[in-house]
Amino acid sequence: MEPSRILPDLQTSLLCEDVRQESNGNFMLIGVLGLVRVPRLPVTALKLCVFNRWTAGFGQFTEEVRLISPDQTSVIRKSTVKFALKDVNTHATNVSLFGQVEFKEAGVHYIEVLVDEVMKLRYPLNVVVAPQQQQGGQQQAPQNPPQQS
Repeated sequence: MEPSRILPDLQTSLLCEDVRQESNGNFMLIGVLGLVRVPRLPVTALKLCVFNRWTAGFGQFTEEVRLISPDQTSVIRKSTVKFALKDVNTHATNVSLFGQVEFKEAGVHYIEVLVDEVMKLRYPLNVVVAPQQQQGGQQQAPQNPPQQS
């Protein structure tokens, strides 16, 4: 009996500044991000891309990518896309584009990748406020100092 559906494996998921596709079909990832370092908050990222490649599956699927705030419950951005794998030996590449993403607070944010409501991967994106260096090696204090509770 032939399987009618096999849930795919997530081969890779990378957060980057841009994704471009060459004329031969290959992808170029620009500015792969491990963290976001900013001089002050809030800050708006012009564009963030999540590059996902699926493989070893068979059937029709729905991918959901979420950017989660440090409270681990609030969804800052979400992307949903349908895709198909016609053979277990093929792959599907999806790129989620999040424009004008505002980071309001420092801390660990999360990227979550789901397929058909099954969590496949959750990885951290740390947003760090780092004072700017002045000439002469002195640090400049952040313009928005932390508020005390």
